Amino acid sequence: MADYDYDVLVIGAGPGGYVAAIRAAQLGLKTACADGRETLGGTCLNVGCIPSKAMLHASEYYDAAANGAMAKMGIDVTPKLNLPAMHAQRIDAVKGLTGGIEFLFKKNKVDWLKGYAAFIGKDSVEVAGKTYRAKNIIIATGSSVTPLPGVDVDNDKQIIVDSTGALELAKVPDHMVVIGGGVIGLELGSVWRRLGAKVTCVEFLDQILPGMDADVRKDANRIFKKQGIEFKLKTKVTGAAVKGKKAVLTLEPAAGGDAETLEADVVLVSIGRRPNTDGLALDKAGLAVNARGQIETDHDFSTQVPGIWAIGDVIPGPMLAHKAEDEGIACAENIAGQTGIVNHDVIPSVVYTWPEIAGVGLTEEQAKEKGEVKVGKFPMAGNSRAKTNHEPDGFVKIIADAKTDRVLGVWCIASVAGTMIAQAAQAMEFGATSEDIAYTCHAHPTHSEAIKEAAMAVTGKPIHV
Repeated sequence: MADYDYDVLVIGAGPGGYVAAIRAAQLGLKTACADGRETLGGTCLNVGCIPSKAMLHASEYYDAAANGAMAKMGIDVTPKLNLPAMHAQRIDAVKGLTGGIEFLFKKNKVDWLKGYAAFIGKDSVEVAGKTYRAKNIIIATGSSVTPLPGVDVDNDKQIIVDSTGALELAKVPDHMVVIGGGVIGLELGSVWRRLGAKVTCVEFLDQILPGMDADVRKDANRIFKKQGIEFKLKTKVTGAAVKGKKAVLTLEPAAGGDAETLEADVVLVSIGRRPNTDGLALDKAGLAVNARGQIETDHDFSTQVPGIWAIGDVIPGPMLAHKAEDEGIACAENIAGQTGIVNHDVIPSVVYTWPEIAGVGLTEEQAKEKGEVKVGKFPMAGNSRAKTNHEPDGFVKIIADAKTDRVLGVWCIASVAGTMIAQAAQAMEFGATSEDIAYTCHAHPTHSEAIKEAAMAVTGKPIHV
């Protein structure tokens, strides 16, 4: 250690970075983590996963009270929206969790280098004007919002905003236009729709939720329409202008055709995210990015430069916090001489709308490209707990290999789909067959019984449908 300040220096304190730093320290490595935010946790904890869930959860209560769901259960209420208080509980949630990471850093003796790091060599970085050398450097800088040409975001004005700005709106817009029918757009669009906004979602593709199973995409579209979200599919946004306190969008058919305009109080630009590699001076470390701006790694998360590693949103794969966390743990273990592995075929994804949408593994379309499959599907309307809770929308779908019966993918729409999908992911991690799930006793009455029934449906023997 005479030549190095640290065994491991992590650049970025998001879900991947802070977890990697803690795990490295637990393994006895002298560790530091560089991050320039005022609080730890990266995008996810500060302006992403956590604050959006705080708003989603609170808005669900308001929507249930305002639109009669509580009245169905004998609870008569007349809700009054207190938006400042709703924002306050969001801020409190963020404060508690980001502070918790700072506590864990101190507990595990991880040094927080306060500032943004840039390479000055293969084993050296500069942070806030000071140079640090490390035997191993992990790049975990995450991702940021992808800009849309012709549409300029200005969160301060609260007219054309990105996902960060959409969390901070001081009032409920009369009309919000969401550009992009992906996870973030649908979640934040749902928040403001529940609180009283008219929401229009403009999507370039012919369906929402790209990458998800076709049945899920179709049923989700139907459910969101029923909730009041309007969709303009196969439509591209070519420009936006702020006129007074309104935004005017220019829209064109994706296949070409006459343009039209659409006026909104707030426009949310949510067309995806891109890796954060600008400002790292990767060239000084001998690194380059691929055509998508990502850093390529081997299966152990090592880059082409010995001693430099990369995880999370800056490398290929889904941009998900839990993927980054698992990669952070595995990377730290590999550095320590252990065997850290992440099975990228079993990474669950969740949309935290109402109901929730979740999936893991292959879609039916992807599975059929690889060979013959068997599919079992069970409606949540046939599940006793969902029915009792007045939650009839959705289904569970299991895709299995036709010859081996091994589960290849599980997709579901249910009020607690994000929790249910953990069972499916664990079953797939252990190579389960649909029969294994079908013959596993599930507690009654629970939503998860729908997974059992879908597994039984793979061989044509569900009970409650």
